Amino acid sequence: MGFTLEGPVLEGALVRLEPLDRRHAADLAVAAEENRGSYAFTWVPRADEVGAYIDAQLGRAATGKLAPYAQVDRASGRAVGATSFWEPRCWRTDDQLDAVEVGFTWLASAAQGTGLNTEAKFLLFRHAFEEWGVARVDLKTDARNSRSRAAIERTGARFEGVLRNWSRSWAPGEDGLLRDSAIYSITAAEWPECRKRLEERLAGIPGARGTQRG
Repeated sequence: MGFTLEGPVLEGALVRLEPLDRRHAADLAVAAEENRGSYAFTWVPRADEVGAYIDAQLGRAATGKLAPYAQVDRASGRAVGATSFWEPRCWRTDDQLDAVEVGFTWLASAAQGTGLNTEAKFLLFRHAFEEWGVARVDLKTDARNSRSRAAIERTGARFEGVLRNWSRSWAPGEDGLLRDSAIYSITAAEWPECRKRLEERLAGIPGARGTQRG
């Protein structure tokens, strides 16, 4: 049968990660139009594309290869972005998840720099390592995206290198072109130190105290 990605609700103090659903469409349409210049190399649907975007993500989820989430700001109760587990890899046995990627991540401009991204990553990493028992979590971004790379590095993930012409470019004006992807990872051996680092960061964010429980 193989491992099927099924992401449960992941609850933090600042953000609640809810399995993506069409009920999130109205909030995401608003979030997607906030200062689109902040998205740079990240593809984010336009407001009128959100319905098709959700349908596409749910279609991928039906294959068992993607577990998409809406990022819900707990203070407002509104969905302000999205993220996912995806590309599950089972190398040793068909039902033991060895590695997974965290990706398809975007946040509304107003939610950036608030701690939501840090807490969301903490919740996703914790679930992958402590519930699924993975050996590694991957993250990748356009090699030119210095803002995204800095955010990934702040989680404690290690830079592994750049894979040239690795995937489709989402940069404006680059339709049909390929991009170089910067690859990062956290291994199971590194997770305790990474967890400590993220907990320390969260402890300094107003409203995020208590995230570490669980």
